Amino acid sequence: MNVYDSHRMADTLAPEGFTETATPEDADLVILNTCHIREKAAEKVYSEIGRIRELKEAAARDGRQMIIAVAGCVAQAEGKEIIRRAGAVDLVVGSQNYHRLPQMIARARLGERVVDTEFPVEDKFEILAAPEQSAIARRGISAFVTVQEGCDKFCTFCVVPYTRGAEVSRPVEKIVDEVERLAQAGVREVTLIGQNVNAYHGAGPDGRPATLGNLLRRLAQVSGIFRLRYTTSHPRDVDNDLLAAHAELPALMPYVHLPVQSGSDRILSAMNRRHTRRDYLNVIARLRSARADLAFTSDFIVGFPGETETDFQATLTLVEEIGFAGAFSFMYSARPGTPAAEMTDQVPPEEKSERLQRLQAVISRHQRNFNAGFAGRTIDVLLEKPGRLAGQLVGRSPYLQAVQVMAPKKLIGSIERVTVIEVGSNSLFGSLENQAPVLAAAGV
Repeated sequence: MNVYDSHRMADTLAPEGFTETATPEDADLVILNTCHIREKAAEKVYSEIGRIRELKEAAARDGRQMIIAVAGCVAQAEGKEIIRRAGAVDLVVGSQNYHRLPQMIARARLGERVVDTEFPVEDKFEILAAPEQSAIARRGISAFVTVQEGCDKFCTFCVVPYTRGAEVSRPVEKIVDEVERLAQAGVREVTLIGQNVNAYHGAGPDGRPATLGNLLRRLAQVSGIFRLRYTTSHPRDVDNDLLAAHAELPALMPYVHLPVQSGSDRILSAMNRRHTRRDYLNVIARLRSARADLAFTSDFIVGFPGETETDFQATLTLVEEIGFAGAFSFMYSARPGTPAAEMTDQVPPEEKSERLQRLQAVISRHQRNFNAGFAGRTIDVLLEKPGRLAGQLVGRSPYLQAVQVMAPKKLIGSIERVTVIEVGSNSLFGSLENQAPVLAAAGV
């Protein structure tokens, strides 16, 4: 979501004369686009502000004005506190207001310190400037597209309902228009994103709410789009129409990220996840019935308040039962203002750390086994960019694995049949079908 938001901020500022630079030393405007999901991410913002403050002071000595902006969910959550705590910051813009950046920057240039974190009445997507074709082309052949924002689930550990607001969905045709522009600029793979993407209910052409399955079917018809993905989903919102889309659409990749957070019903209830372990297993079974080659990844929180060793063992057994292709796992981080932060039975940090190590060892074993199963197989690879070796390209499998292959640059943007000849720790190495194998993994 933040990658997409950052691109749209750059697109919005392009008509104002701004261009992107790779180094902050050259910047007249530095925007820190932030995440508030975990405490470490939030604290990193202030550390980064301190580093950029020195660049701002150096620019001032050279007679140049540098504006520092903090955007995103930390901005939304902390607002004026950022200005109080970090004097170098000129403006703070919430996650729903970055379409107002041009006006805010103009005020900041005149010396005003600006904070805008109110949830707006207007739809920012109606106001944002469309990206230039050249900007899309620079970003590569894969793109994110926000279709839904916000969440109504109110998990007790989560700040999203407070920083992103209630669930809202963009109309189908607005999304189609954006994806068509992406395709015209050379994008071949689109990932639909939202805090709770499968709760999508945007207006369809007939004015009635459409499902995520409806939207995926429509986007599968866009010329030039070879692959579709979506993330992140909630187990409660996997409906029959989405199952049917997985069964029907070759462009919809067989790779589903479905956060479970815990394998213990007691902890799931304390988290207000609104699903049980059995519910989750049933959703996995239904998805596998729709398409047998589906692979799954998930999210886990270790050390949620009140978690016992028995609860943690239930998480380990769930991982073993499903056999995830990968997962993101984190120690519980108390977020101010959430119900879980007020719970009294917090797990000691050393216990959280030890459990996280055990969980990650099990997840890594399953991920290695999943990748090892591709040795000798021939798979479709969407080639994306040059690799680190001369004559090498890097692409993605249907399961998002990085695949490195010796191939000419002219094949970037195409899907090629690749035979996997070696499985590395983080990549698959292959050769084009009907081409003699080239071992390029050594030393990489």
